[in-house]
Amino acid sequence: MYNKLSARQRAALIEEAGNKRLTLSFYKYHLIKNCQFFRDHLYISWDELDVLGRIYIAKEGINAQLSVPSENFEKFKQSIDEISFLKEVRLNIAIEQNDFSFLKLQIKLRKNIVADGLDSVNLDLTEKGEHLSAKDFNNLIESPETLLVDMRNHYESEIGHFKGAILPDVDSFRESLPIIEKTFEKHKKSKNIVMYCTGGIRCEKASAFLKHKGYDNVYQLEGGIIEYTRQVKDQGIENKFLGKNFVFDQRRSEVITENIVSNCHQCGEKSDKHVNCANEACHLLFIQCKSCSTKYNTCCSIECQKIKSLPLEEQKKLRKGKGNSNKIFKKGRSEALKFKKTSL
Repeated sequence: MYNKLSARQRAALIEEAGNKRLTLSFYKYHLIKNCQFFRDHLYISWDELDVLGRIYIAKEGINAQLSVPSENFEKFKQSIDEISFLKEVRLNIAIEQNDFSFLKLQIKLRKNIVADGLDSVNLDLTEKGEHLSAKDFNNLIESPETLLVDMRNHYESEIGHFKGAILPDVDSFRESLPIIEKTFEKHKKSKNIVMYCTGGIRCEKASAFLKHKGYDNVYQLEGGIIEYTRQVKDQGIENKFLGKNFVFDQRRSEVITENIVSNCHQCGEKSDKHVNCANEACHLLFIQCKSCSTKYNTCCSIECQKIKSLPLEEQKKLRKGKGNSNKIFKKGRSEALKFKKTSL
């Protein structure tokens, strides 16, 4: 059970079909005893419904980001509700839709559904932070006794975040946990620690981690930025998020507000568009404005621009080898980028 079509072939089929697709995500922490059986069951069921996306399954649960044809949504929802621990699980519907957000169905087995680096820590995920609605979240973060922490990575928070949030300058979730614990240790009994992320999954683990470490007043935004935006719109309450919400699919981001809070990493002008360096031997993810895109031919540096002019096969050869591969697909970390912001 695997994809027989390339991303290009799948994109052509989606365009030919002309049907609208819904992009959504969900997660659930739950003990799954036979991950392989569960994985195969989902693949068979969802492949028939033309579901595409990236789904991780581990003994601790499931983390799914996917798209489904609109006409198959109810059948998809039924397939989830038929699984006891997923019945009526919250589905975070994307704020902005794109028929090409995912081009393959990938259901993979993992050690964890989100990499946390807590192999030696035995967490009780039932002992987690208190969930906050958008309204309660807005009220609590106004308190001077509250520390608001963004649990996402630097390249996510850079293009959009809540007003007054602390933005750890980390490359991964596993890096953020020990940094946050150490940074706010003196406030573990006195301050409200309020956390948020894209859809809530990282905060579930992070809040349980802080509770495990003795923090008393731990809170998390229910459903993350995606659910917050929905509640803000439905209830007509103040939107305290600024800019874009970074997403891990072909869209790369969703517009929450028109504020541009980030800069082009090459010239420093206001910009919030993430691109991958067009050099196949680099593929660095960074922020680039239209002017620099033209100037550097969608590359992150003059060096990469020169390499991009080589034949494609020669570019690919430069990617081979462990030493080279470790430098590829970095997220906004390069000495060539003079205007990359840093924070905590």
